[in-house]
Amino acid sequence: MPNIQHHKILILDFGSQYTQLIARRVREIGVYCELVPYDVSSHFIENFEPSGIILSGGPDSVNDEKSARAPKIVFDIKVPILGICYGMQTMAVQLGGEATSANKAEFGFAKIRARNHSILLTKINDERNSDGHELLDVWMSHGIEVTKLPNGFELIASTDNCPIAGFANPKKHYYGLQFHPEVTHTKQGRKILERFITDICHCEKKWTTENIIEDLLEKIKVQVSDQKVLLGLSGGVDSSVVAMLLQKAIGDKLTCVFVDNGLLRLNEGDEVMNTFSENLGVKVIRADAKDYFYEQLKNEKDPEIKRKIIGKAFVEIFTQQSKKLKDINFLAQGTIYPDVIESAGAASGKAKVIKSHHNVGGLPENLKFELVEPLKELFKDEVRTIGVKLGLPKKMLNRHPFPGPGLGVRILGPINEEFADILRFADNIFIEELNNFNLYDKVNQAFAVFLPIKSVGVTGDERRYDYVIALRAVETIDFMTARWARLPFDFLDHVSNRIINEISRVSRVVYDISGKPPATIEWE
Repeated sequence: MPNIQHHKILILDFGSQYTQLIARRVREIGVYCELVPYDVSSHFIENFEPSGIILSGGPDSVNDEKSARAPKIVFDIKVPILGICYGMQTMAVQLGGEATSANKAEFGFAKIRARNHSILLTKINDERNSDGHELLDVWMSHGIEVTKLPNGFELIASTDNCPIAGFANPKKHYYGLQFHPEVTHTKQGRKILERFITDICHCEKKWTTENIIEDLLEKIKVQVSDQKVLLGLSGGVDSSVVAMLLQKAIGDKLTCVFVDNGLLRLNEGDEVMNTFSENLGVKVIRADAKDYFYEQLKNEKDPEIKRKIIGKAFVEIFTQQSKKLKDINFLAQGTIYPDVIESAGAASGKAKVIKSHHNVGGLPENLKFELVEPLKELFKDEVRTIGVKLGLPKKMLNRHPFPGPGLGVRILGPINEEFADILRFADNIFIEELNNFNLYDKVNQAFAVFLPIKSVGVTGDERRYDYVIALRAVETIDFMTARWARLPFDFLDHVSNRIINEISRVSRVVYDISGKPPATIEWE
């Protein structure tokens, strides 16, 4: 079996909103990479043995006294380096160059001219000008720029506003780009990253879906052997793919517990049981706990407290079920790589908490299980691709994200079964019609929200005073920023009429036109 992590790229995170995109692009090219804080220890970098290093962008001003710097060892271990935006600026300053505030900040599209036939950019272009110069359409986001090259460096790209938009030290294989090759707005961004990774760092493309599955199954077998594993199955993408991997690796040694908390989508509990227990032969115990969850949530309005109540109740029910089982040694979880990255950021104090994570919190240590987390090195898109290969329905894998606390964060104010049922039916109508109108795959997340207010309406000749449903649909690349989806008015009219006519307790439907930022995608 090939060592799929033999060639690997280390990405140092200086805080850019695009940093995870860099890692995803490297993986898409077929090479393993890891993303770590910029001030990770020299010991870690040395032991990681990277084939190349990428320095990400970031929000700091490189001339500030306390601004972030790459560890010295980065320039001592003699591997190729690519600095992107802030990564380029700190490389320049640390190696003896200079950077200052730009005469004109650049945010958005720009056209760069490639210069001096650098290996990084040569024969990669969107067009040629009348003089035969190669031009690239790129995405800029900076207010600082490099103004003096370090010794040994040469210019490889420029724009009308930014004379040094790229540089290189060909002997040391150090490169800097002021623009962002990782975003889709830079049309040739993938080719540029691939040139760095394959031609400059000489990485082989062994990070493929088939190789990843083979590697994961082997690791599970080695870790678990012939012992029993317990998995909390939610029906979401991550836990579903974990279930399939474990079933394939250890068969009937796997037992899943599905906690039905009464906050799921319409018919979701039955669908989970049908998919896994009946069709795929996975051993699943269904714990019907909706009454317990509703009782715990009664009268609570605060969204953070609601999240914690839902997490605590889940742990309690899951623990009750696990104690009924015998000889369980391992607990499997659907932890994925962004969870690991966020946890590291929180632990280091570098990540600001906007709100508690949508996923339910960890299980108590007194369960005394060893953890099995086969997806902890994978991004969500990689998990979905693996799920398809393992035979899970594409409809399940390609569903929009659904928060761990479920409808609990989409019912504003107190939660009860009546409100959950109203929202469940409204949300189902919205999603059903998005599919009917071929709009579902054109938005990245869509859902309904129950508002704890009443509004006057008229049904027939009678006055109606009932609840309000808000519809939310967004378009986004990375879920860090989003714009509200411009759904057709006729479609929204149709959905609104269906919701009001089919759900007697709803008198009004509104559409959320808030972007992220300043709003978040979820309402709570």
